[in-house]
Amino acid sequence: MLARLYRWFKRGLIILFVIILILLAPATYVEFGCREPMAERDYNAILAPKHHRNLAASFLTYPEWNIVHAYDDYAAVIETRDPHEFGFLRAIRQFWSSACSLSKIADQNGGADQATKQTMYVIGVSFTAELLAKAAYEETIGRVFATLRGSERSKLDNLSAKMARTYATFLQQVPWYKYDFQTDRAQLHSESEGSVRDTERRFALGTEFAVKTVYAGVIGNAVSATGEAALTIRTVIDGMTESKLKSIKDVTIIGTTPYGIEIETPRYRVFTKILQEIARFGGSPIEIAGNDRIMLSAISSQQEFGKGFFEIARQGHGDYRYLFNVPMSELSQTIENMRHSKTMRLEHIYDY
Repeated sequence: MLARLYRWFKRGLIILFVIILILLAPATYVEFGCREPMAERDYNAILAPKHHRNLAASFLTYPEWNIVHAYDDYAAVIETRDPHEFGFLRAIRQFWSSACSLSKIADQNGGADQATKQTMYVIGVSFTAELLAKAAYEETIGRVFATLRGSERSKLDNLSAKMARTYATFLQQVPWYKYDFQTDRAQLHSESEGSVRDTERRFALGTEFAVKTVYAGVIGNAVSATGEAALTIRTVIDGMTESKLKSIKDVTIIGTTPYGIEIETPRYRVFTKILQEIARFGGSPIEIAGNDRIMLSAISSQQEFGKGFFEIARQGHGDYRYLFNVPMSELSQTIENMRHSKTMRLEHIYDY
């Protein structure tokens, strides 16, 4: 009996070891196989050094945002279709493909610090594990129950789609571990109509939310111990008066410099909206966080070959995402060009 248990224990360890190797393989490849000769930056910053952020972080921020975009794609798919129709492996491939391409771009722009790269690898491995587990369930058990349900969606099919959309929107400004999964879990139980599909969705999604609640608590405690990332960013703006800048929500005037007006604003999605307002009023960012370049993404309704330096076809939307490395001197004009474009719109500006 003990010998048999030992054999199963040993097999379990081997399987676990193989799973770990599979999860770590993409990160290992990106670290050692996606490199370029390091290029030194030649730029004299305007802002004080304490307000500087690494230029390479603008590029390596994207893989984390790629996860946000993947949840948005997932929400778009399950609004009208079933979860097993989402390309889980495709989303994983897009994450690591972007991580590889952008690691090379980062090397060409001064290089990234190891902490930034380690963060990218950790979230990439977590994202890969989550989607593989979700794919394994939805492609098998989930698909069976969707077939048994028939063509008419159940109450929890529609509710889970709304939850996915709410979560995707939440992630655009707030870290995932601050999301209230417990409320969603309780809502699944309270709104289930008791059908076979509802019972299965309540179990599957309820289990997922319970696991995420525990994991979010662990991550939240770890972040509290090490300190959260800065939630504001400094920018120098030319071509606008202080009164006009003050009229933009969430903009704080810090003072004037020989090059323009120094402002402080929130980061993430709000930052993109603020820069759009500045461009609309005729202002131009001269420097952001000590940098003279920044990356942005745009969505095009049609495939445009040669646009940007990276392209992704979005699931559930039927359009394409393009990444651009934009000099600060061209940022406002680029934003305005996209505002007036019939095919391409600005999606996000990736701060550092």
